[in-house]
Amino acid sequence: QNVEAANPVIAKVPEAVRQAMLWVKELTGRGYDLFQYVGHPQATDVVVVMGSGAQVLEELIDYYGPSKRVGILKVHLFRPWSTKHFLAQLPSTVRRIAVLDRCKEHGVGEPLYTDVCATMQPHSGVRIIGGRYGLASKDFTTGMAHAIFLNLAASKPKHPFTVGIVDDVTNLSLEYTEMSTVPEGTVQCMLFGFGSDGTVGANKNAIKLISKETNLYTQGHFAYDALKAGGVTCSHLRFGPKPIKASYEITAGCSYLAVHKKEYLSNYSVESIFGALEEGGVFVLNSPWTSAELLRENLKLEFRQFIVQKKIVVYNIDASSVARQAGMGRLINNIMQTVFFHLANIMDPVKAITLFKKEVEKTYKNKGPEVVKKNIDAIDMALDNLHRIDLPAEWGQPRAGEVRRPLRERDANVPSVVAEVLDPVQLREGGFLPVSKFSPGGVVELGMTQWAKRGVAPKIPVVDMDKCTQCNKCASICPHAVIRPFLASPAELKRAPGAFETRRAAGGNSYAGLH
Repeated sequence: QNVEAANPVIAKVPEAVRQAMLWVKELTGRGYDLFQYVGHPQATDVVVVMGSGAQVLEELIDYYGPSKRVGILKVHLFRPWSTKHFLAQLPSTVRRIAVLDRCKEHGVGEPLYTDVCATMQPHSGVRIIGGRYGLASKDFTTGMAHAIFLNLAASKPKHPFTVGIVDDVTNLSLEYTEMSTVPEGTVQCMLFGFGSDGTVGANKNAIKLISKETNLYTQGHFAYDALKAGGVTCSHLRFGPKPIKASYEITAGCSYLAVHKKEYLSNYSVESIFGALEEGGVFVLNSPWTSAELLRENLKLEFRQFIVQKKIVVYNIDASSVARQAGMGRLINNIMQTVFFHLANIMDPVKAITLFKKEVEKTYKNKGPEVVKKNIDAIDMALDNLHRIDLPAEWGQPRAGEVRRPLRERDANVPSVVAEVLDPVQLREGGFLPVSKFSPGGVVELGMTQWAKRGVAPKIPVVDMDKCTQCNKCASICPHAVIRPFLASPAELKRAPGAFETRRAAGGNSYAGLH
């Protein structure tokens, strides 16, 4: 009875929230309502959605233009649900509704779907379907949103459905193709860095500088893998004259792509690195391969073929060498950022680099004039070492005996889960694995790191046994237990292979004849 006694109070909540939204509008200028409709005023197809996915759908509707009779209804107050306010915003011409949820319910449908069905029950002639997006926090893109509208308009739509995965078990997923739907004039850039090389920090500074010095809208999203320092980082940057609604990583329409670590071109597929790059886009590589011939010898066939087919403009800079000459060690961030300002075509390059130098002086002034000078020297040296690579006609053709090979080749005795699940995950393709490759309940076998060989080190350390003090600190520091100390008896050494190098053990072990 106590709960039921609160019914009159709960019934007043929607209007109280609307009043609070009016206060927000007075303070900020941003208008909100319990439900907000965006799209054609006489739409026949409407998607009901709550959360960040609404902006993606809104971007797609802007891309469609005013002639397409579609719309979205954004939910800003889910509980308590207000039927009156929902129906007031829904166009009377609607004939088909798709309701999107991100949670999974083992029932007739997800919570938002069941609320919409109950609300529309008195209104016959409206077909309602439900689906899920953003599974496992995956991006929701306009290509996926377009697939939802196509499914909604079909004579026999999938219901329920999922989007963003490949479901080959229950076959609920929608097929989709990535689209570039950002407003005209928006520049999209992707920069692949190496964890702790300074790329992400430099890109953040670039966004701040461009925001401050131009009238452009800016957006930055930075993706890290689980390894952080030493792992793959990918910066997704957008700049444009109109508001940017794309709350997802760049999947198409990229005009500037930089790869700051050449090993990525050997370790990953052309689709995972170049997949978003548009025809005629700019590609910048940090490598010692400063000529077309050296690039042809070191780039895999599929990368060369993509570059030729898409008419990609190729630049190369040996930023690692420039950094060493400037006394910057392995920090290539400001060098590659200078190249970015020069080639990305976002603002006047000379002005941008001049302002960038001032920002660098501010950033490093507390570390002393010598550090500031090294950074400025690195910036000044960057463009002198940047080379546009003119590609001859035969550059994309296979060399003698060259064929396209798999990224990883495993022996038959390797567990199938390694080749079918672990390898794609490590190759940045785990999001495209079909449902059938996974065990119900999410069980993962132990001991899988033994198969995780990334091959990203620019230099391979070799132990000098004559300098080893046998302190064993290297073994305690090594995160993957690659370095392990062993004490070997004379009997064990007799059975060891000839190339097995040892030294007499220090301390009390030497008296026992151990090595």
